[in-house]
Amino acid sequence: MPQGDSAAVRPDDDNDNDAPFPIQDADPAPGARSASGKRIDPEARAVAQKNSIEGLKERTEAGHLAAGRQPPSSQPGARTSGAHRAIDTAIRDALPMTEDAKLLQGSSRPDNFTQTDPWRVMRIMSEFIEGFDVLADVEKGVTIFGSARTGPDDPMYRASQETARLLAAAGFTIITGAGPGIMEAANKGARDGGGRSIGCNIELPFEQGANPYLDTLINFRYFFVRKTMFIKYSNAFIIFPGGFGTLDELFEALTLIQTGKIYHFPVILFGRHYWAALVRWLHTRVVGERKISAGDLDLMLLTDDPREAADAVIEAYDAQIAAARRRTGETR
Repeated sequence: MPQGDSAAVRPDDDNDNDAPFPIQDADPAPGARSASGKRIDPEARAVAQKNSIEGLKERTEAGHLAAGRQPPSSQPGARTSGAHRAIDTAIRDALPMTEDAKLLQGSSRPDNFTQTDPWRVMRIMSEFIEGFDVLADVEKGVTIFGSARTGPDDPMYRASQETARLLAAAGFTIITGAGPGIMEAANKGARDGGGRSIGCNIELPFEQGANPYLDTLINFRYFFVRKTMFIKYSNAFIIFPGGFGTLDELFEALTLIQTGKIYHFPVILFGRHYWAALVRWLHTRVVGERKISAGDLDLMLLTDDPREAADAVIEAYDAQIAAARRRTGETR
C-alpha cells in the first residue's frame, strides 16, 4: 500500500475523549463499573456471560441465514463437534461444558484420573498431532478472520471472497475458522481461485456449523491448539471487521511479531473505516503513554483493496523465503 494512504487513518487528538467508556444509566454511587457503565456483582457478571454467549450464537446463526442456510440449531439431529454433549436447556439453565472449559476450571475430583489435567494432556497432544498431520503439506497459507454475521450482500463479504480468490490463484492455501460470514466468503474465494480451502472449527457451547466451501475441515476442542495451527501454517493474517475473536487473533499476531517469534509476517487490517478508531486509540493513548513504540503501528497494514492485500502477502512471502534461506545458508 502506498505510504500516502496512511493519511486515511491518521490519528486526530481532537477526537480523543478522556472518558474511558460511555456511561449509560449512570449510578451516582462510586465503584468500579463495566465498560457500559453498569455496576457488576457476581450475579450480574454471570448474566452478562450468558448473554454474551447467546449473542455469539445469534451472530453465528445470522451468518448462516444470510447465506440461505438453516443454522445447525434448527436442523434435526444436528452434528456436534469434538466432545460436545447436548444439554436439554428447557429443563436445565446451564452452559454445555466444552473441553476448553473443563481444562480451565479446577477439578472437583482429583482422584479421578480421566478427569484430571495429566489425562487431558494426552488429548491435547493428540489434537496437536492431528493438526500437524493434516496441515503438514501447507507451505503457503493465509488465514482470513472476520465476523460470522457478515452476509453475502455485505461489501466486506465480497471483498473477503475476492481477496481469497486472488491469493488462491497465486498459489496460497486459504485458512479460516470454518464458520459463516467472512470465513465462508474466504473459503468460497479459495474455491473460485482454484486453491485449497481449509477450515479449523472449534467446539463451542453451541454448534457453530461449518460452511460448505471447505476442502479440509479439522475440528478442535482447544482454542490454543487451533490458534497454533493458524499461526504455524500461515504466512500472513488478513483481519476483516469482526468481534472479540477477531481482535484476539489480531493482537496475538502482533505480540508474536513484537517478541520476535515470527518474521516478515504481514497483519493486514481490511476496512480502514472500521479499524480507524482502534488505530487512533493505539496512537494517541497506547503510543502516547509509551506502552508500545511508535514503530509498532507499522506492524499493521490498512487497506480497502483486495489487490493491495494480496500483493502485500505475496511480497512478504518472498521476503520470508529469502530470510529463511539466509538463516540456513541455502542459496538459490
